[in-house]
Amino acid sequence: MRIVIAEDDPLLREGLALLLRAEGLDVVATTDNPADFLAAVDKHEPDTAVVDVRMPPTHTDEGIVAAVEARRRRPGLAVLVLSAYVEQAFATDLLGSGSARLGYLLKERVGRVTEFMEALNRVADGGTAIDPEVVAQLLARTRADSGLERLSPRERDVLALMAEGLGNGAIAERLVVTDGAVHKHIRSIFAKLDLAPDDSADRRVTAVLRYLEEARR
Repeated sequence: MRIVIAEDDPLLREGLALLLRAEGLDVVATTDNPADFLAAVDKHEPDTAVVDVRMPPTHTDEGIVAAVEARRRRPGLAVLVLSAYVEQAFATDLLGSGSARLGYLLKERVGRVTEFMEALNRVADGGTAIDPEVVAQLLARTRADSGLERLSPRERDVLALMAEGLGNGAIAERLVVTDGAVHKHIRSIFAKLDLAPDDSADRRVTAVLRYLEEARR
């Protein structure tokens, strides 16, 4: 896996590089601003990018804007975004164009090496990884008329783990239930959110994006 890192905090940037290299990954470039990040993507054609949300010059959304542009320039680029806070608008903006090969983690998760590497590998393999705290806060902010109020507590637990990017087997392990029980809960979630089978849309992604969008309003 060839990786480019975009992070303006020098300690975190170098720490990430050391961690990833210790895991046997190829960190081809580290940058501290959006322009150099995009130049590195063009030059090195990485498989994956780890990008901070807030970067110079304004420290607002430069990282998200750069990540979206990087994926436009290099379709299929896996992007794992890091943020110090839950920034719901950025999460929904990033996921709104499709959730494949995308992750959104709080920076505190980097210190939990196993969890961080699991998320990075999931994103690199084509999946989605959203920080559990991001999911929890966004679920808590959703409006009552979003349809989520129809879900049982267990169904909300399942939806939260779906939003983190976990598959059915991993959800079953986390909740200590059977695969069959997870399938049943997911079918119920789709029914309660009025998500009918449709070959043109992934209902798992649609369910997650629905509450992300509602949380944003």
